[in-house]
Amino acid sequence: MSTRSPIWQLPPTETPPAWFRPMVQRYLPSAAEWDGRYLAQLLWQRGIRQEEQLRGFLDCKAYQPTSPFAFGEPMKLAVHRLQLAMEGGEAVAIWGDFDTDGVTATSVLWEGLGEFFPPEKLTYFIPNRLQDSHGLHKAGLKRLASSGYKLLVTCDTGNSNLGEIDYAAQLGMDVLVTDHHTLPDSPPAAVAVINPRSLPADHPLAHLSGVAVAYKLIEALYESFPHIPQQPLEHLLDLVAIGLIADLVKLTGDCRYLAQKGIEQLQADYHKPPDQRHRPGIGKLLDLCKRSGDRPTDISFGIGPRINSVSRIYGDASLCVELLTSRDVQRCSELAEKVELTNHRRQEMAERVAAQVRNKLAEIDLSTTCFIVLADESWSVGILGLVASQIAEAYGMPTLLLGIDGETAMGSARSVCEIDLYRLICDCSHLLTRWGGHPFAAGMSLPAANIPLLRETLNRKLRHLADKNENLGVPQVAADLKVSVEELGKNLFKELKCLEPYGMGNPVPRLLLENCRFVNPYDKSLQDKRTQRPMKYKKTEFKICNHRGDIGFSGVWWGHPKEDLPLGKAVDAIVELEANLAKKKYEVRLVDFRLRETPASVKMTNGDVPAILDFRQATEVPQGEEWVLVKQCPQSWDELSQWWQQAVRLQKPLALAYRCNEEVTATEIWQRLVGMAKYLSRTQKIVSEADLLAKLPIANYPLLQVGLQALTQLGWEVVQTPAGIQILGDGDFYNTSPEKMQPLREAIGEIQFRRQYFQTVPIATIQATLR
Repeated sequence: MSTRSPIWQLPPTETPPAWFRPMVQRYLPSAAEWDGRYLAQLLWQRGIRQEEQLRGFLDCKAYQPTSPFAFGEPMKLAVHRLQLAMEGGEAVAIWGDFDTDGVTATSVLWEGLGEFFPPEKLTYFIPNRLQDSHGLHKAGLKRLASSGYKLLVTCDTGNSNLGEIDYAAQLGMDVLVTDHHTLPDSPPAAVAVINPRSLPADHPLAHLSGVAVAYKLIEALYESFPHIPQQPLEHLLDLVAIGLIADLVKLTGDCRYLAQKGIEQLQADYHKPPDQRHRPGIGKLLDLCKRSGDRPTDISFGIGPRINSVSRIYGDASLCVELLTSRDVQRCSELAEKVELTNHRRQEMAERVAAQVRNKLAEIDLSTTCFIVLADESWSVGILGLVASQIAEAYGMPTLLLGIDGETAMGSARSVCEIDLYRLICDCSHLLTRWGGHPFAAGMSLPAANIPLLRETLNRKLRHLADKNENLGVPQVAADLKVSVEELGKNLFKELKCLEPYGMGNPVPRLLLENCRFVNPYDKSLQDKRTQRPMKYKKTEFKICNHRGDIGFSGVWWGHPKEDLPLGKAVDAIVELEANLAKKKYEVRLVDFRLRETPASVKMTNGDVPAILDFRQATEVPQGEEWVLVKQCPQSWDELSQWWQQAVRLQKPLALAYRCNEEVTATEIWQRLVGMAKYLSRTQKIVSEADLLAKLPIANYPLLQVGLQALTQLGWEVVQTPAGIQILGDGDFYNTSPEKMQPLREAIGEIQFRRQYFQTVPIATIQATLR
């Protein structure tokens, strides 16, 4: 396996034809403050090029969803068998799964079938993660059969349980399978198997997750028996969106449509009063994680991990179905609080196991390892998938972690870099008792005695694949667009947001920023919100500046200390643009960076390059004519470069002797401007811009223009004459609103950031930039 640095894939050079952007603009919001240039580029790159595609992609109301009967004969057989159950008064059991996709799929079937079957004829069963693993098992089937259930409907599981389905038939139970996992070579002997993997890869239903397949079954029942249901089918869509996004399926075709519609419903329901919400449990969860349900990340980082945490800690996820489907506000509030506490406990356990895994890895020769396989008797199986994902990402290797209970081992594996984990696991099936999953994640159980042989076999097979493909296992970082630091912010974010929801097949756009610099880093350990104790997860906050250093933008780098940033050095960076709702600002998340070559030196016509002397922290300002003295803090590289050119011309050292420790507020500058406006209006005097600037605490021409614009909004008339500026009228100072002050605050904040940067930027950086 290779240990090379990530391979960068730079943005494509192909540009859309001239006719494409106007077509995209037709589907932008009417009040959009952008022209759709970058949105058009991304849509073209992602193959959304025809107007019909474009319309349905950007506007879910224009998308024509696919009929559930596109599944063909399996869907017809399933509907017919359910019809027989309805007419015969049979009892129906739902067999779900314990992850978020499985829990939401169970909830969809519970509510959806509940429109066709009375409560006493319907039940659901979810395996215990810590005892049963995924899929059907004979003990549970026997209990259901003994309770009189004649029909079993699975969701998010079942198509690999050939023996168990045969056993159900022996017990007198028919089985309908709805699943989306990899199909076995021989299908199970079920009445019907509804699985999108049986469809062509480009079919609009091909990538449905378990909850979406369950929804399509309910949709088929609604279409077949429209006179029976009392609740609208669309009431299930918020559950569908949660399961789809949490399961990381490819969000194209109907997957994207269902996710879009579900997020709309999720957001609309959340903004109702708590006692009027259709799903008070989801609303309370969003309250607890301080999200509003309008972004896919509210699910992937908020709701999803919390639902998953219940089975990871307790094994039994049944309470999550109640949380998602109950209308009892008080009960839902209690359940949501319990889920929130469980999530905190899950985080603590995962952190502890991750530390133990790293200690074990420190004792291993990783140069001879390409597939990490570790086991421990103290590890709780429920959180091993989370930790395996962290370790796989940190070490760049597929990772399998196993918990040992007596003679049996159970665990989870996670992949990296497009390595097909499921195929590797299947090749070792002779060593396993049970297994399942997909190319990126898998779960399994096996005799504990087989662990050494499994470790050896997985490493040998992956090493053999790596010998055939030298780039196998080498991480790749792809950038979608090249933008400048100046373009980062609200407008670009909203333009890119038109592509949401993001997911596989439609990833978050990654932006390439060239010739930038990191400044003002600050790292901190995050605190546990419940205990207020420091957590070991770190993040570094920083500013990323353009090459001149006069424009900066906030950023965050997760999992790294500030020492890992090359401060002041020229870099290219790949980032993602995000909205930080907690701080009410936009920022970038750093994905990767690489150093650029040092800029070419300034060529001189006579003599040597002057020295640059640093007196910025000196107690006394140097005097004399033996150097070019910079007393006023520069606000851009261009401004500092002018002083440098003077030093080059005079062949004198450049001495930096400025200080800018004073903090000037927007209120102070505004009061100064208003005082000048009142005076000039009363006296009818005309003053030059230089005179006005001289009276401001921060002398900056763009800031002056912003301030004058604010004066006009309050009633003053600002007249530009050849002789200077005249201010007329009588403005309403007391009508100053936060909105009118905001542009001034932002301008002052940017200036203060520049001044702070030039106060602290290392001399080495200044030398490398100016020379």
